[in-house]
Amino acid sequence: MTEDSEHPDLAGLQRRLADFAAARNWQPYHTPKNLVAALSVEASELVEIFQWLTPEESTRVMADPQTAHRVTDEVADVLAYLLQLCEVLGVDPLAALNAKIDRNERRFPPPGEPDA
Repeated sequence: MTEDSEHPDLAGLQRRLADFAAARNWQPYHTPKNLVAALSVEASELVEIFQWLTPEESTRVMADPQTAHRVTDEVADVLAYLLQLCEVLGVDPLAALNAKIDRNERRFPPPGEPDA
């Protein structure tokens, strides 16, 4: 992890998650199948917070401290399981995202530009 605990680096977070699981002997349970299932559950818990809000209410969700705390916790859970999945599968999440953005820029050019 970087010296700045407010903004740790991705590799440092993945190491912390791996160390946390190893200290509890959870690695046998961190199979791709189980991690994807856990990721889905956590994403659903995030969706649940927004489920019945109007679009306008959803834009103000972080104004309520209790709801903001719930959102932040669920975002952290989703990211934790995604990073653990990437670690297990050997996927570099930043490289994967960068490549995906590149493909999307070619697939969806701005209006008025020719298709690539």
